[in-house]
Amino acid sequence: MKKVFVVYATDNVGTAVLEPICTGDHVSCNGERSDLEVIAQADIAYGHKIALMDIAAGDTVLKYGLSIGSALREIKAGDHVHTHNVESNRGRGDLAERDGVSAE
Repeated sequence: MKKVFVVYATDNVGTAVLEPICTGDHVSCNGERSDLEVIAQADIAYGHKIALMDIAAGDTVLKYGLSIGSALREIKAGDHVHTHNVESNRGRGDLAERDGVSAE
């Protein structure tokens, strides 16, 4: 069984840090979450993320216990999570200003 690393128990994605993951691989977690197991729905390169649970379009994608972006469309458990289905919110001054936070 392949393993992904989960930094915080609230994260809804895990990172492939030991080896790449292939479609159909059974994947479990190391780190703060060890209670989840998913089947990879796509190939996931070393260092990339896999969804540990279903994430609805517009929902927050959590890694490191923090938001790393919003789902552009529905992401199913086991899907590859990357720029094709997540809009990053990191370093986005336009979002900070919209949310009432100074970009300075």
